[in-house]
Amino acid sequence: MPVVMIIEDDRELREMLRTALLRKEYTILEADNGREALKNFKPGVTDLVITDLLMPEEDGLEVIIKMRELKKGIRVIAISGGGKAGPGNYLDMARALGADAVFSKPFAVTDLVNRIDELLRIEQ
Repeated sequence: MPVVMIIEDDRELREMLRTALLRKEYTILEADNGREALKNFKPGVTDLVITDLLMPEEDGLEVIIKMRELKKGIRVIAISGGGKAGPGNYLDMARALGADAVFSKPFAVTDLVNRIDELLRIEQ
């Protein structure tokens, strides 16, 4: 089964994503901030990363850069509500850094799961 890492500081959203992905029988790794995610990232095992962009400790843009250095082909989905500035600029930057997909909060979890399915099917 593919391994998906969820990096999200909003516990409720992280749990909602975990529940949806477990239903699809994905193996899940979790972190509530970028620093924890980088510490626990397993390049040889992780197939896809979902990362929030605005988080304490280490932001999602840094996470994308560093994870791509650790595993060049890692699939990345960036999610953001964007704080006061809105999500647009952050999501554009994530796309420029190589994110395979971006989602503005709030989003439909089913849309995100469908995109994960597509990205992991491409990889196989």
